[in-house]
Amino acid sequence: MSKVLTEEERTARHNEKMKKKKAAHDRIVAGKTAEKGLVAVHTGKGKGKSTAAMGMVCRAIGHGMKTGIVQFVKGAWETGEMTVFEAFSDLVEVHVLGEGFTWDTQDREADVAAAQRAWAQAKSMIEDPAYRMVLCDELNIVLRYDYLPMDEVLETLRNKPADTHVIITGRNAKEELMEVADLVTEMKEIKHPFRAGIKAQAGIEF
Repeated sequence: MSKVLTEEERTARHNEKMKKKKAAHDRIVAGKTAEKGLVAVHTGKGKGKSTAAMGMVCRAIGHGMKTGIVQFVKGAWETGEMTVFEAFSDLVEVHVLGEGFTWDTQDREADVAAAQRAWAQAKSMIEDPAYRMVLCDELNIVLRYDYLPMDEVLETLRNKPADTHVIITGRNAKEELMEVADLVTEMKEIKHPFRAGIKAQAGIEF
């Protein structure tokens, strides 16, 4: 029969366990000294890919880092984050160059042309060391449909300035892109209000 611990004994055991965890964590952190600009990919069927990326942009703003945003697919939506970014126009440059989702445009030629314009803008900012972070929102979508040459995108990412962070979002990220990336996160949908008849809402989706 196991001994029933007093509250003081439970607290003492807990504190000792946490001390060991902290010591182990500190040893791990102490060994991580490298610093570099990362390529981060947010993919998967779940909601939150662009939302998480916008959150990273907010962090960059907080550190005074110049940031560029290029939206490849989404059209000129009035979103809450864009209103916020307008207040920091000295640090954030936004280019909304999508024509809308491919099922809305139903015009491959126009989609390809829009993707090429957006990539030209994103590539220019990635190669410019003045930008510390560049968000390529929904780039995975246009790569999935082969609107852009993957080799050119990979070459640009491999040769970007050492301190520049590049974030790429969108479903169905290609394997070649994930191999080049330093950080890959897959958003998995467990439950979504849309399936219950709830529309996209301000503050949540836009």
